[in-house]
Amino acid sequence: MIFINFKTYQEASGLKALSLVSIIEDVAISSQIKIIPVVQIIDLKEIVSVTKLEVWVQKIDSVSYGANTGSVLAEEIVNAGARGTFLNHSENKISDFNLLKTVVDKAKKVNLKTLVFCSSLEELEKNKTLNPDFLSYEPPELIGGDISVAASQPDIIAKAAVISKEAGIPLIIGAGIASQEDVRKSLEMGAVGVAVASHVIKSQNPRGALMNLTEGFN
Repeated sequence: MIFINFKTYQEASGLKALSLVSIIEDVAISSQIKIIPVVQIIDLKEIVSVTKLEVWVQKIDSVSYGANTGSVLAEEIVNAGARGTFLNHSENKISDFNLLKTVVDKAKKVNLKTLVFCSSLEELEKNKTLNPDFLSYEPPELIGGDISVAASQPDIIAKAAVISKEAGIPLIIGAGIASQEDVRKSLEMGAVGVAVASHVIKSQNPRGALMNLTEGFN
């Protein structure tokens, strides 16, 4: 499976987000690989209305209905059609473990799937106790760079896979994933999928870039 993080890229906002989701859906159908767009909240409802793909958002907060100005309400994310959420991404870190637990528990309460990001094996060991639907190993120093985690840290991926497997939680690999070889190596080391962003979103040929990644599952 492939998670595609739209972040707040201009190329993945508004009408461009709708066009991108159409491309992603075409590739998912033709490749028979599960691909999940992880979209901006402002675009969520419209994207859900035009695709059969499972759509996720990039964060939620722990709050419920009430006086919580600026917070992302999980109940309304579900009502808008989202099926899951990223949590603890390096660009939106939840430094307080107890707060992270509260947010994960909140997601479970409203039947929202979770992918919890971890920047180290130590964090992976700690966060597996939260029992999210997915764990991701994504070293922040490699995000958006020219060297992928699959090429530079295959041994770390293998160790991360052991930690995840012991907890019974599927592992997703991110940071610099940019080729079918990166995907193939991640799977060989024990992951079930990858998380990507700029390699697809900012590509001159998003369809071609995504098709190349799906070849790594063959």
